[in-house]
Amino acid sequence: MFTSSDALPHAERLIGLRQALHREPELGLDLPLSQAKVLAALDGLPLEVTTGTALTSVTAVLRGGRPGPAVLLRGDMDALPVQEESGVGYASEIAGVMHACGHDLHTAGLVGAAHLLASRRSELAGDVVFMFQPGEEGQRGAKIMIDEGVLDAAGSRVVAAYALHVAATALPLGVFATRPGTVLAASDSVTVTVTGKGGHGSSPHLAIDPVPALCEMVTALQTMVTRTADAWDPAVLTVGSIHAGSASNVIPESGTFQATVRTFSVATHKAVRAGVERVVRGIADAHGVQVSLDYDENYPVTVNDAVEADFAYRTLQETFGAQRTFLAPRPLAGSEDFSFVLDEVPGAYLMLGAVPPGTDPVTAPMNHAPQAVFDDRAVPEAAVALASLAAARLAR
Repeated sequence: MFTSSDALPHAERLIGLRQALHREPELGLDLPLSQAKVLAALDGLPLEVTTGTALTSVTAVLRGGRPGPAVLLRGDMDALPVQEESGVGYASEIAGVMHACGHDLHTAGLVGAAHLLASRRSELAGDVVFMFQPGEEGQRGAKIMIDEGVLDAAGSRVVAAYALHVAATALPLGVFATRPGTVLAASDSVTVTVTGKGGHGSSPHLAIDPVPALCEMVTALQTMVTRTADAWDPAVLTVGSIHAGSASNVIPESGTFQATVRTFSVATHKAVRAGVERVVRGIADAHGVQVSLDYDENYPVTVNDAVEADFAYRTLQETFGAQRTFLAPRPLAGSEDFSFVLDEVPGAYLMLGAVPPGTDPVTAPMNHAPQAVFDDRAVPEAAVALASLAAARLAR
């Protein structure tokens, strides 16, 4: 395994890469500037490098000096459509785009892991696949990379996969957390459009008003969730957008609402989806309106393999000490497309605190906030963590 001191010779370069990525953030699946920075940072290492076809991914394979299986390390590269208000000296130079979720740290940390592991290539009993992924923020970039063969890039299916995510809040700098089983929720998007017959607000009996049906659906869905999900296997349904009409005395022809659904198990996911469909169609029938339901399953539940989560926890304890590692008591309601990887191979997803010292982790701006700040010192720690997981897993 590696120690924090092993990363010191690389720290300045890795932090420089992180800040360069932060200044020029990119959205979605097409990240040419980020891809170029990653390729330059990997140049000179003994890696087999390929780039994506449907997205600007980078896949790099390090061949170990001894035969053995392959493991995968993931780092996502995309940013968010957020106007930065962090106040840092390396703030985004792209208007309306910000690395507000810390993916710049993930990318730089994975580059660091590649350098550390390459320095001990002869000791590795197997291969390491480095997965630099665009499109985590809603575009299913991991699924596309899987379709393009990232899990088999070393010539055989990887036996384990690991990823970490930095936190701008909750976890102090340098503290790691993980848990066995469900670690993040599934995320679905729902769009419901109700169509009736427009008319004058004074004569609703001559129209078919979609607004009461729309409003009844919104409130009934909340009741449905509480009557469907087990209290110990919960679900969240939030209606974040609702639109109908243009004037107070006009009954509109149609109205629309949009919702996000979060669930923590396959069973509850299936039950809640069926409940959403049943409620909106039943209310539409009762009101005599037409309804269109678009239910988009974005990301599945992120589930850590119990054996791999325990291994990751013990490895981080040995690397960083017991005071800097803990088992999270419950999942988070956020979602992750690393879930697609963990649906295919066993592995573990971890969190790493990146709250700057002097900032209260409880009140610090959270990931995705315009004011979010991630401490540079988390980058070499991420590199050591990922490299240690890969080396220790290949040594098993």
